[in-house]
Amino acid sequence: MNTKKIYLGICGTVFGVATGLWALTPFFDYTINLTHSLPGTLYVVHKGGEFKKGDLVAFRWHGGATYPSGTTFIKRAIGVPGDVVKRNGSAFWVDNQYIGVAKPKSLAGVPLAPASGGVIPSGEYFMATPSPDSLDSRYSLSGNIKQSEVIGKAYAIF
Repeated sequence: MNTKKIYLGICGTVFGVATGLWALTPFFDYTINLTHSLPGTLYVVHKGGEFKKGDLVAFRWHGGATYPSGTTFIKRAIGVPGDVVKRNGSAFWVDNQYIGVAKPKSLAGVPLAPASGGVIPSGEYFMATPSPDSLDSRYSLSGNIKQSEVIGKAYAIF
């Protein structure tokens, strides 16, 4: 085969995929998971996409611990408005589903305080992952995530 034709074919394919992704950016965003709190490395986010309890959701972090404000976080929507968060010491449940334990410090050594329990208010969500090291709604630093911080529904690509 002609090496030049193969090279041009590969370049054309890469250009086509890049152009297609760029054209979709008003509706979709792409992010890389740099932690082990969720499986997967690359995620696509449907901006403004509807989500329900149990779905992966991307949101903007308000800042704190070792993460700057605006960092994209992806967690599962474990609790939705009206659900009850129970806390017993550092252990958490949402509507009687065990979520995990809040640790006293992050992996980076940042002191962490557990969040409060109670009914999740309208416009807020309890976000978490199964990872014991996840910085999520179990901690007062994060707390419930407000609708205004939500980017959209997230999907793991690989």
